[in-house]
Formats: sequence, structure tokens, C-alpha cells
Amino acid sequence: MIIDVHAHPLLFDVINENPEDLNFRKQEFGVFKSGINPVDFEMTLLADAQIDKVVLLPEDYSAESGRPIVSNDEMAKIVDKSPEHFIGFASVDPRKAEAKEELLRAFDELGLMGLKLNLSRLHMYPDDPCLDVLYQICNEKNKPIMFHAGYSWEPNTPAKYSEPIRFEDVAEKYPSLRFCLAHMGWPWWEETIMMLMKYPNVYADTSMVYMDSPKNWYSHLFSVNMNLNWLQNCFQDKVMFGSNNPRFRHVRSLEGIKNLPLRDDVMEAILGGNAVRFLGLEE
Repeated sequence: MIIDVHAHPLLFDVINENPEDLNFRKQEFGVFKSGINPVDFEMTLLADAQIDKVVLLPEDYSAESGRPIVSNDEMAKIVDKSPEHFIGFASVDPRKAEAKEELLRAFDELGLMGLKLNLSRLHMYPDDPCLDVLYQICNEKNKPIMFHAGYSWEPNTPAKYSEPIRFEDVAEKYPSLRFCLAHMGWPWWEETIMMLMKYPNVYADTSMVYMDSPKNWYSHLFSVNMNLNWLQNCFQDKVMFGSNNPRFRHVRSLEGIKNLPLRDDVMEAILGGNAVRFLGLEE
């Protein structure tokens, strides 16, 4: 099974029937030149890449923007179009008084599978006390968290809030709370490796910002910046495939990972096995 754990559905046609909605999302997310993406075409892209499931990530900064980029109700609407392929996460703005109730509703009523937070956009460090209630809910309900980590192309996102080492207190305080440091925490990939090796509940994904091509970028990071055997023998059960679609195409990111000369068992783990465990899909 191949699972892409990092994609954004903000361009899907089923939530952009009004052109004003699409323009709002493009401006807020920073994909200014992108066009609308029909869900049927998305299914064709997944089939072409032979990707079985994709995790779709909303974002909510409504305390300042007035509305989420993609709301939890919109996410549920998207998942309903193809529940066998789409895994929908929730998002809430922790600065809002109703954040706790909205997250509970997203899990209990809408059936969403995890929580997405970009603390750089929220201008909050991971140990901010107002985040504790969200961590507690995810911990109690066995729902994972996808944290943005490292560099972000979104507007108004200082990277200092998402440096991987800053998540260590969360890993210590909530040892059974599974969370992912997206984008390998680049450019702080060494800190990410430390977190993966030290904390059983910490994962990372490959949805990095590359400068040339996924093939060259992944090869350089995993074979030059680090020894490839580190990935194969030290944290092979912690790294998950993620594309960061629509910024980057599913198939190109996937081809970049498949180009790595990894053992078959490690490749299978990165492409899907680790995500099954992270998402709690073992049963």
C-alpha cells in the first residue's frame, strides 16, 4: 500500500464552486498561480501514481482571516467523495474560545482522522499552554497530529516557531501522542533525526521543499547530508512518504523516493507501512 501523508485539498472543485472562495484560499495559502483541481482529476492522478490513499490537510487561522482556508465541514465533504482514498484531518484555530468543541465535533461527528497545525502561521511555540487541550483530546482519542516543521512557503510564517527541537517538550509530556514533523523539519533535518531516534511517538514525512527535482533532492539529503544507512537502520520505521501536493505533484515526489537505493522492507515502510501505524489503521 502506498499512502501520501501530506497533501492539501484547497483547490478541489467541490469546495470552490464560488470563485471568491478559490481566490481566498490561494491568497492565504500562497499558491497564487494555481488553478482549480477537479476531484475526478485528482483520482486520475492518484491512480496514475499508484497511490492508494492520501491524507488531506486543512488549515484554520480564522481568528485573523475570518474563516478557515479549508474548514472541517468542507474536509468531510471532500472525504465523502472517495472515502476509500481520502483520509481527512481536522484543523482548529487554538486562539479561538470554541477550539476544543470544534475539534471534538470534527472527530466525533465528522469522523476526521487527525489534527493539522502550522504553528509558524499561528505564531505559537509548541509548548504554548493553550495548545494543551488540543494535545489532550488527540491523546485521549488516539488521533495523530501533523505539525508543520521548518521552512514554510505560506505567507506570514516565521520558521522559529516550528524548529524541530521545540517539539521535544510535547514528546516528553505526551509520550503516547503520535505526531509528525512534516518536511523533515528542513533545514533542521539533524534535529528531526534526533527526535525520530529518541522519541517513539515522533515521525517525519518527506514533503520537503526541493530546489531542483525530488530525485536529486532526496538523493542529496539521504545519501550526502546523511549516510543512507542512517535511514535504513536507525529511523526506518519513522519516515513517511509525503508529496506536499498541490505545491508538488504526487507522482514526481513518489518517483524521487523510489529512486533511493533502499532495501525492499525499508521502501515498503516509507511508502505506506509507517503511515498505517502513524494513522492508527492497523486494525
